Amino acid sequence: MKIGILTQPLLNNYGGLLQAFALQQKLKSLGHDTWIINRLYSKPGVKPKLIKLVKNIFYRHITTKKDIPLSMNEFEYRYIYGKISHFKSKFIFPITHEIYDTKGMNNLKKLDFDAFIVGSDQVWRQDYSPCITNYFLDFAIEFENIKRISYAASFGTSEFEIDQNKRSLISKLASNFDSVSVRESSGIKLCQEHLGVNAVQVLDPTMLLDVKVYKKLITDENESISEGKLMSYFLDTTGIKKNYIEQISKELNLTPFSIMPKTKFTKESINNLDEVVFPSVTKWLKGFDDAEFVITDSFHGCVFSILFNKPFIAIGNKRRGLSRFQSLLEKFGLEDRFVLDSEKIDPILLSKKIDWDKVNLILEEEREKSTKFLLDNLN
Repeated sequence: MKIGILTQPLLNNYGGLLQAFALQQKLKSLGHDTWIINRLYSKPGVKPKLIKLVKNIFYRHITTKKDIPLSMNEFEYRYIYGKISHFKSKFIFPITHEIYDTKGMNNLKKLDFDAFIVGSDQVWRQDYSPCITNYFLDFAIEFENIKRISYAASFGTSEFEIDQNKRSLISKLASNFDSVSVRESSGIKLCQEHLGVNAVQVLDPTMLLDVKVYKKLITDENESISEGKLMSYFLDTTGIKKNYIEQISKELNLTPFSIMPKTKFTKESINNLDEVVFPSVTKWLKGFDDAEFVITDSFHGCVFSILFNKPFIAIGNKRRGLSRFQSLLEKFGLEDRFVLDSEKIDPILLSKKIDWDKVNLILEEEREKSTKFLLDNLN
């Protein structure tokens, strides 16, 4: 079967890239010809481009402030994100041409897909996806003999954030799906109450693959050993989170390290781009492999801590959504690993052992259920 995976734009987020890679690999292993649909955000018009250019000239050459984030030119972008782009070009394929609007999505009919799978990640979160109705397959209304499936689609939060004026259309589109699966338990309720469809919960695609797959990627890319044993991975760095790193480092006597750029791209760092470069995806994976403990505010940071069997602390991020963390950790009986960034970390929690045999048994059972969902609905 020829399948098109519609996920969020493949930019520079480690978890986002790996979930696309994992779902594609899983479907390939089941014998399918699987493509990533390269849906991107719309190209800016002439006026926004001009405004951006003027601002950039002002920030780079006129203002004396040094901590203002800058827009990157093509050379800077390629240099800063080159290692991530390497992973995309080498390991995520085949992939369609770049698509920027619904008209481009309509043209997918020429590729003769037998099925579309929407997912995973926060594809049903309106503020995160390029065009929310595309992610309910509005472009494929008139496509004939097409299977329409969602795999581990996420709303991102426990609230239904889609605009009121779009809800009727989206509910109608959702009713055309052959099967619906979501990533969080809260998504089941949102589907029932707001879309009028039944859904089941499945694993994030990254958890469909055995950890050996990720370790092979690390080995094949010959990644060097990490610089410490306490890995921190934060999407939003704050003073409180820095204090957490210091506390855990002292309590566990571990050297901290981070697989993220040393600084942001600003006027101050423009002459030292090496400090702004994003490490490769496999270097990020190597961090989990080498760590003895992980602290993160990322959903996929939690996921890969579980996959690599590393004790961890998850810092809740209200703005980015808490239900994703809660649903994941409840599934594996790890709710106590979750704290809000206004709380102190109990030293007892840091030394508390995780029953990895129990966690891995749950993972295997859930992996079988999730694979069965794909097998049953793609036959």
